[in-house]
Amino acid sequence: MEAAATSSVFQSSIAASRPSNLIARPGILTANGPGFLRLGPKTHSPIKHRFSICQPKVGHRRMGYGSRRGFVVRAAAASSSPDSAGSASPIAPLQLESPIGQFLSQIMISHPHLVPSAVDQQLEQLQTDRDAEQKKEQKEEPSASGTDLVLYRRIAEVKATERRKALEEILYALVVQKFMDANVSLVPAISPTASDPSGQVDSWPSQDEKLEQLHSPEAYEMIRNHLSLILGNRLGDSTSLAKISKLKVGQVYAASVMYGYFLKRVDQRFQLEKTMKILPGAMGAEDSDIHKSVGEDVRPGSGGEASQAGASSHPEVPSLAGGVSPGGFGNALKHSRLRTYVMSFDGETLHRYATIRSREAISIIEKHTEALFGRPDIVITPQGTVDSSKDDLIKISFGGLRRLILESVTFGSFLWDVESYVDSRYHFVAN
Repeated sequence: MEAAATSSVFQSSIAASRPSNLIARPGILTANGPGFLRLGPKTHSPIKHRFSICQPKVGHRRMGYGSRRGFVVRAAAASSSPDSAGSASPIAPLQLESPIGQFLSQIMISHPHLVPSAVDQQLEQLQTDRDAEQKKEQKEEPSASGTDLVLYRRIAEVKATERRKALEEILYALVVQKFMDANVSLVPAISPTASDPSGQVDSWPSQDEKLEQLHSPEAYEMIRNHLSLILGNRLGDSTSLAKISKLKVGQVYAASVMYGYFLKRVDQRFQLEKTMKILPGAMGAEDSDIHKSVGEDVRPGSGGEASQAGASSHPEVPSLAGGVSPGGFGNALKHSRLRTYVMSFDGETLHRYATIRSREAISIIEKHTEALFGRPDIVITPQGTVDSSKDDLIKISFGGLRRLILESVTFGSFLWDVESYVDSRYHFVAN
């Protein structure tokens, strides 16, 4: 049964949020506050973010996550019986559309163990095509002029766009494959199920333990802090229900993906230096002082502004659960070894590690989140404020929110892995 107190907490949090809090700020994490990591409000990635909702010019205008609707890749081919075809379980919320993407989708369904080999072959072919295109441009462009030159360049742009789309879907397929290898199913597109008369959307099974085991102990300490800062004193409450803005949950999901990407990147460096015994200062020692409590009261974020005195805003994503009184979950936050290591970075290093490296990775985050949560119906009023009155409210348990956040952080971690792997075979990440 839905707890009235829980519902009121979420509704008051949403109502009290400033318009700037409803604007997703993907791309950059910066240091702010004592040992916390924040989404940087004044730093911008050179890549355009389709998932982010940006402030347009004054006037009524409908905004959305992007131009795509949510799709699913269904394993209908795994069974030929009429009864099972309609009830096939989804592999991932996003449909792969390019010829290469559709080919990999079929491989994941029929022969998942062959996906790495199939990906290597496709990357080799993409490299061959790109090299041939570059040689052709060098040979034909100098002798072309006028209309022919424009045509050559337009053809080259179309081919480059096709290769980029294929590359995005290769990355996405590899991320999905890593979830399959871990025996973890991705959450399907968020929508009320007919089988649940209460309208609760989180009918998926709990796989928290499996997701937790996919991270190093040091990384999971930071993930647990991340969960505490989002869910507050509801972290241990897995059954209470609340109605929450789907837009806001989508923003939390996307920001958590980027946090997982950043976290895996720094954890990879941390684990290497720990193995080589070259960690800075006394971090290599098993000092229990590192794990002392922060002991601070944590309150909702202030839309990217500096933290107010005596309070810390959410370090990575928009707040969901509202303010927490002293003695709440603040004492559960720990100084982890990895957090201490990250805070030892200088500003330039932190900025570099907190930046998503490729526009393909940004596009994957946007498209996957849109496929999962759909397109919100958001209007910007003539006064420049966000009118979210038509935004859908979803009924979800706190356990379901925890599962979503754990999945999104893991998705970002996997995205870093596959981006690095693919770039080693088909260079696309800008230096």
